[in-house]
Amino acid sequence: MLKAAPFVLSHLAVFGAIWSGVTWQAVVLCVVLLFVRVWGITAGYHRYFAHRTYKTSRAFQLFLAVLAQTSSQKGVLWWAAHHRVHHKLSDQPGDVHSPVQNSFYYAHVGWLFDDTEETRWDKIRDFAKYPELRWLNKYWFVPPTVLAVSCFLLAGWPGLFIGFFLSTVLLWHNTFLINSLTHVWGKKRFDTTDESRNNMLTALLTLGEGWHNNHHHYQSSCRNGFYWWEIDVTYYVLKLLSWVGLVWDIRDVPDHVLEEGRRRDRGELSSTETPSKAPEKLSLAA
Repeated sequence: MLKAAPFVLSHLAVFGAIWSGVTWQAVVLCVVLLFVRVWGITAGYHRYFAHRTYKTSRAFQLFLAVLAQTSSQKGVLWWAAHHRVHHKLSDQPGDVHSPVQNSFYYAHVGWLFDDTEETRWDKIRDFAKYPELRWLNKYWFVPPTVLAVSCFLLAGWPGLFIGFFLSTVLLWHNTFLINSLTHVWGKKRFDTTDESRNNMLTALLTLGEGWHNNHHHYQSSCRNGFYWWEIDVTYYVLKLLSWVGLVWDIRDVPDHVLEEGRRRDRGELSSTETPSKAPEKLSLAA
């Protein structure tokens, strides 16, 4: 299928390292780019553009968009709008990356090639008012292309094959696991209307996104790891940035939600019992 060609070719490009060899510079580049771009997706695409869980300046907003788009996961407005639809229809008909409605493979990657190219402008009016974001969304391929060329100039062919393509492929499957695996495997602490699960493995791989049941229960929070033992690197970095004034008004988890989670962990609330104070919901579509 023609739509899948860039995706497939990006995977095959990694094998170019058999011809070019692998250098330590390329490996370092791969690790750094994987970490930084995962953070760009989780802190930028997800917690800022999709859920607005903190505030920042227009300049840093643009930086987040460019950083996230180096992941080659289409445009910032497309991504955020699509994710908002996912939350509205999670594991129900219309949720295209649900392993409950479709197969695991389809939820992981298949949905990308099934007429999902259009941006849902009605779901992203709040950020669509910025012309620079609309431009980036239209020309989403520019940031990853510039990054790929930079990797080649910095570290040669190994820098391109390992530094860029390998880190990109690993990045894709890391983040796609949130769509697929965390709706199948893990602990369901909160009683949500979907099959979202908390999964420590994916939380470590995606810098905190794997605390997925927490997130689906209270999506207004910038913090997905609700408790100190739930590692959430994305949140830690955002807190550091708040100390230097780059971000502010970070939304945290309310005490009543934390207490509900503790009671459920202790078995004091059944899976169908609703606490007296229900968590507030964030309206995502402006």
